Amino acid sequence: MVFHYDGAGEEQWGDLEWSRRAVHVSARGQTKWWFAKRFLHPDIVAEYDYVFLWDEDVEVDAFDPVRYLDIVNGEGLEVSQPALDRRSEIHHGITARATNGGGDVHRRFYKAASALGRGGCDDSSKGPPCAGWVEMMVPVFSRAAWRCSWGMVQNDLVHAWGLDYKLGYCAQGDRTLKVGVVDSEFVLHRGVPMLGGTEGKAAAFRSAVRRRSHAEMQIFDRRWKEAAADDASWTDPYQ
Repeated sequence: MVFHYDGAGEEQWGDLEWSRRAVHVSARGQTKWWFAKRFLHPDIVAEYDYVFLWDEDVEVDAFDPVRYLDIVNGEGLEVSQPALDRRSEIHHGITARATNGGGDVHRRFYKAASALGRGGCDDSSKGPPCAGWVEMMVPVFSRAAWRCSWGMVQNDLVHAWGLDYKLGYCAQGDRTLKVGVVDSEFVLHRGVPMLGGTEGKAAAFRSAVRRRSHAEMQIFDRRWKEAAADDASWTDPYQ
């Protein structure tokens, strides 16, 4: 399924052999998570074992999806992502491809704390973004994990910031074990600024997108806290 936010449709993709076999959905100016909430309902995609919900500025020349799923199955990962080639634009250290030859998958990240004593990741760090965490750029969900995650995607919050910190709740078990980054199958994140570009009015629009993303994250976090407080049966396994 190809989501088009630039107004382009199937007719502009006809030169690609696979295009006629894909479902094309076009809605100008929308985002990946807006599309996913409306067109990837868990019942619609229930025939699939896994859902790959990926951005478009990712190069996959070195990526083998069959090999990837073999690793995911073998490791018991419910939420995962391929590691990012170290030439990529990398926002979070846990997503970078491990180079120490430790195996196919890593589940946690280590870094020294800052001079102020904050931001470190060590063996005592049990949660995101040090462990049990993947980025929203190239996530892969099992069928069960997607049904849970889809339910957390908000209809009106199109950028889904904040959701990445909660995906571990959908891991069907211990997020430090069931969530991981696959090093042996990696992609290259080009980091192309799709929403707004980089010059003139485009740059101003890009800044507006980032401001809205931050605002949405605050809204999402507030809703999470309110829902948890309102549900007397809720017990947070990751307090």
